[in-house]
Amino acid sequence: MNFLAHIYLSGDNEGITIGNFIADGIKGKKYKKYPLPIQKGIILHRFIDSYTDSHPTVRKSTARLHKNYGHYSGVIVDILYDHFLAKNWQTYHEQPLATYVDDFYELLRTNFEILPTRIQRMMPYMMADNWLLSYASIKGISTILTQMNHRTKNKSRMNFAVLELEAYYTEFEEEFTSFFDELIKASQQKMLEL
Repeated sequence: MNFLAHIYLSGDNEGITIGNFIADGIKGKKYKKYPLPIQKGIILHRFIDSYTDSHPTVRKSTARLHKNYGHYSGVIVDILYDHFLAKNWQTYHEQPLATYVDDFYELLRTNFEILPTRIQRMMPYMMADNWLLSYASIKGISTILTQMNHRTKNKSRMNFAVLELEAYYTEFEEEFTSFFDELIKASQQKMLEL
C-alpha cells in the first residue's frame, strides 16, 4: 500500500501514524530508537506490506501489469489502490479527505524534528503538490506515476500505467475494495497485538 492507506490504517494514534508513514526509511532494528507508539507504527507498516505483497487479490492486480512493468508492478498497484481509497474516501472515513490530509500535514510539521532526513526533505514537495489529495483523480495519479518514473531515470515507464488504470478501471477498483476490507480487519487485529 502507498502513503494514504498506511496513514489511514494507523487509526487515530498520532505516534502510530508517524511510525507507519516513516517506516520505509527505517531499516532493520533501527526502529527501536523511536518512542514506543512510533515503533508500533513501523511494525504495523511492515505487517501491512507483507500482508499486501502476499495477498492473492493484490497479486491478481499486479499480474495485469507485469508484462509491461516487471518488478515495478507492485509499486504501481500500491499507487492505484491509494487512488481508489482517495476516490471512495467517504466510504471509509467520516472526515472529508481534504481536512484529513491537512490534519496529517500538520502532524508532520509538529513532529518535524523526529522525522528521518529523507522525509524532512520530501515534505515540502508532498505538501506543495498535495500528493495525498491528488490521489483522488486520474490526473493526480498520472502526475504521481510520472514523478515515480523520473525517480527511476525513466526505466520503469510507470507514467504509462495510467493507460492500464483506465482500461481496467472496474477490475482494479473491485480488487481494491475486496482486498482493502480484509486489510482493514487484519491491520486492526495486528494493532491489538502490538
